[in-house]
Amino acid sequence: MVEKATLRTERLLLRPWRDDDRAVFAQLNADPQVMEFFPSTLTAAESDALADRIVALFDEQGWGLWAVEVVGSAPFVGFIGLNKVDAVLGYPSVEIGWRLIQPAWGHGYATEGAFAALRFGFDDLALDEIVAMAVLGNARSRRVMTKLGMTSRADEDFDHPRVPAGSPLRRHALHRIGRAAFAQRSEAPGGFDSANRST
Repeated sequence: MVEKATLRTERLLLRPWRDDDRAVFAQLNADPQVMEFFPSTLTAAESDALADRIVALFDEQGWGLWAVEVVGSAPFVGFIGLNKVDAVLGYPSVEIGWRLIQPAWGHGYATEGAFAALRFGFDDLALDEIVAMAVLGNARSRRVMTKLGMTSRADEDFDHPRVPAGSPLRRHALHRIGRAAFAQRSEAPGGFDSANRST
């Protein structure tokens, strides 16, 4: 069996999924504000199907989109992690991504957890580069990407192939960070510790 990684930060536990995460995940995916920059919200069945895919990838490779727990406060607030996006970009690539319930917004959890996931990607998976993508108007997520040290260029904006043609959500910005640039960052944004890993 593949060993499943768990990441710990000062405030968060990024862990493999449990069955009891699914009810909150369904609520998250049905929230129009959380899903503002996606083509649609998800039904409970669609949310469960997405969770199934996330869990299957964890079983296969030992890492992915971790379930996020706020230690001592909330047992599940969404996901943060790494995901292969070769089919979207047309070349081998891994993205950093997150989706959190509204009460978890504004606390720096996405940045804190994503920094830990980036460190795992570079240190444990030996990736040379990690990308992130967001609808051009998604200022909240793009601000997190900037805090993480990721950069974007207008000439790399692209039409997301899984968003219908003509949709105002189709045009995406591509953000990047390489191993060397990440290594220059001595601590996580906000000063929260994100260096610990357990299995």
